Amino acid sequence: MAIDLSKINEKNVGKLFDPSILPKDSTEAAIRKGARIAAEYNTMSFVVASPHYIPAVVEELKGTDVLPCSCIGFPFGAIPSSIKAAETELGVKLGAKAFDFVMNIGALKDGNFKIVQQELKDFKEAAQGTVTKVIMDIELLTDEEIATATKMIVEAGIDYAKTSSGQYNGPSLEQFEIMYNVCKGTKTKTKVAGVKFPRPQNAWVFLAAGADLIGTRDFLPMLTSLPKMRELGIIPKYDGEGDAGDFLAKSTVLDKDAAKSNY
Repeated sequence: MAIDLSKINEKNVGKLFDPSILPKDSTEAAIRKGARIAAEYNTMSFVVASPHYIPAVVEELKGTDVLPCSCIGFPFGAIPSSIKAAETELGVKLGAKAFDFVMNIGALKDGNFKIVQQELKDFKEAAQGTVTKVIMDIELLTDEEIATATKMIVEAGIDYAKTSSGQYNGPSLEQFEIMYNVCKGTKTKTKVAGVKFPRPQNAWVFLAAGADLIGTRDFLPMLTSLPKMRELGIIPKYDGEGDAGDFLAKSTVLDKDAAKSNY
């Protein structure tokens, strides 16, 4: 079910985003700063590339409802299921409350569906009730492969089907719609990552098309563009309770000029 964007305001807009810091050269200081920003804007999760920095993320997010999230098998996914399951179990032990798992799409393309089904089953069990998301990189798949992979995600009881790892070109709206239509009417929600430039506009278009969550390393320009998107008519005017709010006015950590860029 698509989110009613007319009800989105300063207080709840953060829950539409999963910010991340994933580069290979990421430092603990950068991870901690990113987690603090995620906490300030009350995002859904804060995502790191592996369980390595989860203890630092847990520490920074203590007392909030922002979920510490680790990628699994990132970024390629071509790892035996037992190794991915062990990585997930380690993440749980360290305090992760959500996981973004990379599907072995090489096995998918080879038609080795049992391998994919087994790794999804193993992942779900290893996650031990935490939030599960599975990355497909649908921009590398045919339409039929997108539908097949998404169906397996739904059947495995995964919480979110996710378009992309953000390492490639990112999905088209048409590719997302294939994934969305398979998930529609099920318990599996959709997450879009790898949003192409111009990111703020395109992120809101994916949300308007039915995405439940946007994953990005650049969430602040997307989030803080909400008033501009309303002004331009890209999303509907605010029709909720109370004021829409002005989250740019009170931030203690945001570079306001940077946040206003990329429109």
